Amino acid sequence: MVSNLALFLPAPEATDRFGAALGSVLRPGDVVLLSGDVGAGKTHLARALITSLLDAPEDIPSPTFTLVQTYDTRSGALWHADLYRLGDTSEIEELGLTEAFDTAICLIEWPDRLGDVPESALCIHLETHADGRQATLSWDHGPWADRLTEVSAHV
Repeated sequence: MVSNLALFLPAPEATDRFGAALGSVLRPGDVVLLSGDVGAGKTHLARALITSLLDAPEDIPSPTFTLVQTYDTRSGALWHADLYRLGDTSEIEELGLTEAFDTAICLIEWPDRLGDVPESALCIHLETHADGRQATLSWDHGPWADRLTEVSAHV
């Protein structure tokens, strides 16, 4: 059974708080799929989440052209992938993403290009509105219900 949680993020600072709160509950093996139109805030959310887990500030570039950026964080390895430019699902294996799903925290933008999605993934769909962003979180398996109760309390 699919579960859902909707969060309204009225300002960029709310997206930053959400990213930091979500980052605090992620563990190696967690996969977060970020979907939404161009400009919906996928990369903004990913940057806030990654920044919250780093010991020292660093530049967090969009992986649009490199496809994957990796980070060593307090919670373990983190892979940030942007699959917008992915030509074929066979490239997923070449990038090493399949293995990373088991060993790292993985943030995947444009997951519709992924092919097979890990069944325990957390899906976050972002939509822009005149007065902010709507984040709709959905999951089917995994520890997300308990973790997201904690996250939503901080947004």
